[in-house]
Amino acid sequence: MALYRADPKDGIAWITGASSGIGRALALDLARKGYTVAATARAEDNLASITEEAGDLKGRIFTFPCDVMNEAGMEKTVALIEKTLGPIALAVFNAGLYLPVRGDRMETANFRRSYDVNVFGTLNGLIPVSDRMRERGFGHIAVMGSVTAFFGMPSAAAYGSTKAALNNLVEGLRFDLEKINIRCQIINPGFVATPLTEKTPFRKPALLTASEAAERVAKGLSSGGYEIAFPRRLVWPLKALRLFPSPIVFFAMNQLTGWKKKQAGPRRNRRPRRS
Repeated sequence: MALYRADPKDGIAWITGASSGIGRALALDLARKGYTVAATARAEDNLASITEEAGDLKGRIFTFPCDVMNEAGMEKTVALIEKTLGPIALAVFNAGLYLPVRGDRMETANFRRSYDVNVFGTLNGLIPVSDRMRERGFGHIAVMGSVTAFFGMPSAAAYGSTKAALNNLVEGLRFDLEKINIRCQIINPGFVATPLTEKTPFRKPALLTASEAAERVAKGLSSGGYEIAFPRRLVWPLKALRLFPSPIVFFAMNQLTGWKKKQAGPRRNRRPRRS
């Protein structure tokens, strides 16, 4: 029997981090294709306007505000979505945080918050929704990774390592989830013009708009394989680069990002206070 793939007639599409960037564009794209979409982001984020933007589309978008770091809140959100709208057939865990980290001015706070949002924020939704999918006997889960998972990049020690963790996490879970008819996909986009990447302090080759990225994600969800990685003109050279020794990779990344020309900064003396 073929592994399940989500379809609008089977239930709801749930997207976290849906207030801006790829998440917002994907919610609108899926609604355009006929999905009823449950959009989640923090209450203070710009979430409410997405329902108005989707007013004339084939599908509809409903908002369910929640901070992905709230484990109990995410479990309640899953239950509320299914009670209000119906079963979640497709869950896209897109919520993420990019906090620049430089080796010459490190602090634990940016690492901790990055893992809390990107990794544990994903798990806080993935675990309760996969339990419900298992009970139904089908489901489709996609997790937002990044090309920064392929190897270390300047200023991305925190962000990139969380995305590498997510790639490994989904790959490991896939062995068991596919046995119970839950499709898993990892999404590894290149550089996308979003509020997240505005903080990236280096050149961003092959930059895509959020709408362009969302279209490629939607296509991958409907017909793609395990990994949805794009754009090819960036992904393929990066994957090929992984075959070379680390000195060549390090040199190439310095050239690609222009980081070699940046001067090292002074060490910050302040550290986050412990309560």
